[in-house]
This record gives sequence, structure tokens and C-alpha cells, in this order.
Amino acid sequence: MEMLGTTRVTVKDGRVVDVGKPRIRWCPLFDKVHGIKEITEDAVRANMQFRIAELGMFTPARNLDVDVFVNFGASEVMMTGLRTGLIETTVTACDGAGTVITDNPGLVQGMGAQISGLIETEPIPEITEGIRKRGGVIIDEDAASIDPVAGVRRAAQLGYRRIAATVIDPGVALEIRGLESELGITTIIIAAHITALSRSEIEDLLGLVDIITGCASKHVRSLVKPLAQVGTAIPLFALTQAGKELLIERAKEIATPVLINTMPLPVLPEQKQPV
Repeated sequence: MEMLGTTRVTVKDGRVVDVGKPRIRWCPLFDKVHGIKEITEDAVRANMQFRIAELGMFTPARNLDVDVFVNFGASEVMMTGLRTGLIETTVTACDGAGTVITDNPGLVQGMGAQISGLIETEPIPEITEGIRKRGGVIIDEDAASIDPVAGVRRAAQLGYRRIAATVIDPGVALEIRGLESELGITTIIIAAHITALSRSEIEDLLGLVDIITGCASKHVRSLVKPLAQVGTAIPLFALTQAGKELLIERAKEIATPVLINTMPLPVLPEQKQPV
């Protein structure tokens, strides 16, 4: 998994066995939530170990009933979309299972609450069984492959017509858009884990997706022209009317006070941006 500064981390048998080099030094989200003032290899290792201990991530003890992690994250937005009927199902990735289809709001949140950029995983029977019990459909139980395009196609075969999917690159987003006319479906595409993408890749994504996370991408911040924005440090940007409706619907479920205003977007206070 790539996490916390787009650092590649390998977990085997419940232990962190390799940590790469962080690509950013500071993230306002992890400073706020975990008090991480500088992203180092040791900080990344400790955070992954925390996720293993607290959530059972990449282990048979995986907790799939996780509450909200941030008010406006990809999984939180999809959870609300399912509850309100704006979308019928979701296509996301989970450690120990790969690509998963689910119309269960609690499951999409439980799988995605603190997951980062999942690159590769292996099947873990306890996780796949937990997902099945909660109404999830795993598209490749034998290899736990990560294939959003195959996930959307399978969701359409199951009868879903309004499908939300997460992607991390423009090529996959383009393939999913191509399925809309072929299969007679509507997709809401959410781009996440995009810090390391090039300027041209971000340009392509912005023309294909409904919602994109800011992550630590300077390219997103300089190019995005959103219809709606939530958050200012690690923001979510809605690029289409469908994306805007999802973000606004999510805002209705936030228990704390919410400011709604009109102004030129994006709003990006310099002192809050990742470095």
C-alpha cells in the first residue's frame, strides 16, 4: 500500500516488512489526527503498525465495521450516497480481498475508512468471508486482484445502474466511462491517491471524474475548477453536477456546524497545504 506521503509499505503476516521513502514531508490531516509533525520512514512504519493493531488491516482480524474517519472522505461520501439513493452500489478495493462491489453503506465505510493507495494484496479468507456476510461481492476471490473496470462491469451484470467507483489513474477512468454507453449505466467516478501523478495525467483525470481528492498534488490545486469544494487542507473537489450533489448530500449528515458559502474556488490556505 502507498500511504502517508505516498510511501510504499509492504505488510506480511501482520508485520511491516518494508518501508520506502516518503515523497512529502508534512500532511495536515495526519498532523491533526495523529500528531505527525514530519513524515519519516519511522513515522510511516508506526502508522501502519497502528492500522494493523487498531483495524486488523492486512490480517484475519480485519475490522469491517469502522466508523467515520474524516467528515469528507471518499468512503464517507459513498456511504452517504448509498444511504440516500443517489447511487445504487460502489466499486472499491479492500486489503485481503481486492476489488469489492457493495450496496451496504456500512461496509463501504468499513473497508475504506483508513485505507490508502492499495497497490497489491492477497486473499485473506477471514476478510473475504466478512465481506460476503455484509453483502459484498468480491470479483476475484482467488487472486484478490484490483480491477475497477471489471468491478463496474460485474456490478452492471448484477443489475445496478448508478454505480460509484474509485480510481487512481486516468486510463482506468476512461475505460469506466466507456462502459456507460455499452452497458446502459451511469457511473460516479471518484479519483483518490493521486499525489504522484504528472500534470498531464491530472489534466486527463479532471476531464473524466466527478470528484477528485486534493491529496498532496500541486497539479490538482493549480488546475482544478470545481463546482463545489469540501475541506481546505486535503479537500475534495466536485467537478460535475452529480459530484456536487454527492458532496452536498454528505454535508447534510455532518453533526457539527457546516459553513456553506459562494466564492471563487478552489480555496487553499497556504499554511494548510501539504509540503
